[in-house]
Parts: sequence; C-alpha cells; structure tokens
Amino acid sequence: MEDYKYMTIVEWSKNFISSHKLKPKDRFLTEKELCEIHGVSRQTVRQALMCLENENVISRIRGSGAFVSSGYSQGDTVGQIRNIGVISTYFTDYIFPHIVTGIESVLNDSGFSMQLAITHNKVAEEQQALQSMISGGVHGLIVEPSKSALPNPNTLLYEELRSKNIPVVFFNAKYPWSDCPCVAMDDEAAGRIATDYVFSQGHRRVAGIFALDDIQGHKRYSGFTKSCIAHGQRNAEDNVLWFATSDKNSVFTSGSNRLLELISESTAFVCYNDNIAIKLLQFCKERDISVPDDLSVIGIDDSKYASICDVPLTSVAHPQRRLGEAAAEKLIDMINSYPSDDDDIIFTPELKIRDSVKSI
Repeated sequence: MEDYKYMTIVEWSKNFISSHKLKPKDRFLTEKELCEIHGVSRQTVRQALMCLENENVISRIRGSGAFVSSGYSQGDTVGQIRNIGVISTYFTDYIFPHIVTGIESVLNDSGFSMQLAITHNKVAEEQQALQSMISGGVHGLIVEPSKSALPNPNTLLYEELRSKNIPVVFFNAKYPWSDCPCVAMDDEAAGRIATDYVFSQGHRRVAGIFALDDIQGHKRYSGFTKSCIAHGQRNAEDNVLWFATSDKNSVFTSGSNRLLELISESTAFVCYNDNIAIKLLQFCKERDISVPDDLSVIGIDDSKYASICDVPLTSVAHPQRRLGEAAAEKLIDMINSYPSDDDDIIFTPELKIRDSVKSI
C-alpha cells in the first residue's frame, strides 16, 4: 500500500504542476505540505520526490526546497494526461482490489491516470481525499461513500465538484442526497436471494446480522425482511443483530450472549457479507457448534475467502472487477460528453452454492 501511495503522489504532483500552471524554476510544495495533503509519512513523500527528481520534473536544492525543473516540459507529459481520482473505503483486502483493478484497467486503456485514496470508511479521511484531489486538478472522481447511511459533512465539497463541472460516479452505494450516478450490485436482491435460499432448504427459523451505518446494510436487510415476510416469518426484525462497521467485532465479543441466544433459536443465519459470515463460522467452531449441521450460514459478496474457509461458504456473488470497469466506463463517457444519462447501473447478483447451508 505504501508503494501505491508513493506512485499516487508522483502522478498527483505532475497534475498539480499542470493545473496550477507552474513554470520552470517555480517553487514546488514542501515535504510537510505534501504529507498534510496526502496523509502519509515523510518517507513516502521523499520516495515520491526522488522519483520526480529522477524524471526531471523537479529539482531540489539543499536548504531551499524543491522547484519545477528547468528542463521539464509539461506539454510532453502532463498536458496529455487526464487524472481520475478514485476514493475507496478500503483497498488491500476483501473484494476491493478487484474493483480497483477493474477501474484502473479501463482508465489505462483510455489514456487516463489514476490517483487512489483510501478512507477506511471515515468521513474525515474522505474529506481529506476530496480536498487533495480537487486541489490536484482531477478530471473526474469515482467514489465509494463512507458511512453512506449516516449524515455526511462533506456535502459542500461535492457541491464544489459540481460547480467546477467535475463529474462524479459512486460505486457500491451513494449518498441519499446525491443525484450522481451509482454503479452497484442490487443489494436488496442480494439479501432476498440469500434468505430465499435458506428458506428453500427447509429452514423456518432464520436470523440475520447487518451493518447499520451504510446503505448496503439497509438494503440487504430490506431484502432479508421481505423474504422472511413472504415465507411467513413476520418477526424478522426481532431476529437481527446490527453492528457499526468500525466496531464489527462487537457482535462476537460484547454481543456474544445475544448472538448465542439467537443461534439457539435459529437454524440459519444470513450475514451482511462474507467477512461477517466467516467470523460467525469461527465463533461457532470455538463453541463446538457445527456448521452446517447445527447452524447454516450464508454470506454475501462471494469474496476470495468464501471458497477456502473451513466450511466453504454459500454466498451471493458481487460483480467485483466488472463493477469497477462499469464505473470507469460511465465516468469516461461523462467526461467525454458522450450520450449518457444519470441512471444508476445495477448488477443482478447470483448465488454461489457451497457447503455452509444444510437442507433440513
């Protein structure tokens, strides 16, 4: 990840020089300023500056700072590069590398560069990323919102993007107040498909675990409850555990008594995602609760872990790379003013059946 940050700063710096029309011998930003803008260590910034110096973009003078190199021609490089900002809640794990790889492949093929920022699902880090990218002169943004189900303090920054005619495409979810297009899986359908499947296997006492602070959690819960009602289980809301993304382990620690109570009353659990489902598998294993003999478990997203965990996990598949590709294609059409509407692109999910759900 540090390597990615260092390369991102290099591309961002070239676009900063171009968008601010800096001339040869003009002073460039200091190490401290770059650290504050990008939220990285001085070591990462120094790697980026060394690369910029090797590429003859800047020159550094001991005791004076960094300057745009006298031999640097913006017209040869930066003038032809259009930079796209990508803001993701996470990157190094789960389904996110596949989504970002999909975005990057389409951008590269279309002659765009990518600047990546990670928010760790924190609105303050989203704010920092938006400010950095606006100041760096991005031509468009692809954003996964942070805590999308909660009020967001960054609305003024999104209004600034609109006023500057910088297009934005959201992925996985979007803020309820935004009219920007979103590329996502049909999360309500995912919740319903997962729940319908456990009912189809004879289960009648079904519980769920869902995230309360993002729209995906709400939509997956909606699909879960609609399936439960359709199958005559009208007390579904009483059989649900909620968690905040930043405190997801609480379900299995401080909330373990309620979880054990629900397990004793249920034959199947529908989980917000594979991450939670795999934690539930481990929780059961530590307490000699057999999956799927004592409890069936189903996840959502079909992550890379679903097929390799102790009990291969039945899961609803997320489009992952294809979703990233579609988000990039949508944004490029908006930038190039190709005929394009503001409608969302929604992928219909499919079920991947493995061993974690038992027929009863």
